[in-house]
Order: sequence, then structure tokens, then C-alpha cells
Amino acid sequence: MADESIDVVAAVIKNEDRILITKRKEGSYMAGRWEFPGGKVEKGEKPQQALIREITEELCVDITITGLLYVKQHVYELSDGRKRRVKLMFYEARIEKGEIKCIECSEYRWVLPEELTGFVFVDGDLDLVQKLSG
Repeated sequence: MADESIDVVAAVIKNEDRILITKRKEGSYMAGRWEFPGGKVEKGEKPQQALIREITEELCVDITITGLLYVKQHVYELSDGRKRRVKLMFYEARIEKGEIKCIECSEYRWVLPEELTGFVFVDGDLDLVQKLSG
């Protein structure tokens, strides 16, 4: 089986001094772990377009992206032995319209940056968690 490479975008959505985090649904990859919301960039999409689409699909809110915050490469080891190479792009954003609904997550929380390390995050988000919390 071939390894795969994908681009993933995530939003660091701020509301005053708090950051939005979401918990992955049961049955999903890394279920029960926390993450910054987002998803895969589809073929032909720009990263910012993908992030706006993903946040609308997952949380039913419209966001404005205010800047690129952090970019990193991460390799996930899949259960079948393959590797998934992921380019992660984290953007700062704010909610412009709508009330958050958990469509593609089981839970969400607004947390202070120093509280981030108290949650079990997906592996690809760990560097940014450390950066933001400290």
C-alpha cells in the first residue's frame, strides 16, 4: 500500500482571551482527542477556502481568517503500516456569524491558552499547543 500526502488546514479561533478547541467524534481517527477545528484541502481549493468550508461544515459558523499562524509537516503512522504525510497550516480566525453546533465533533470548549496543555490533543497539533500555552 502506498503512503499518502495531504494538506490540512486548522483554525485557531479566538474570542477575547480564549481559543476554541473541538473533540473528535467516536469512530473517527484519534477519536476522543482534542484539536483545532479544520480539515483536508480538496483538490483545486486554496487553503483559506478549504478552512472556511470546513468550519462551516463542522461547526455551522462563518469565519474570517486574520492570518497564517503556523505551518508544519507531520507524519502519522497508520494502523495498516502506511504513513500519512501531512502539511498542517494553522490560521488565526474569528467567528463572524452563527452559533456553534457540533456537527463533526462531539464537544467544543473555549479555553485559555495556558489551559491547552490539560487536554489530550491529536499528535499534529502538539507543537502549536506548546507554543500557544507557554
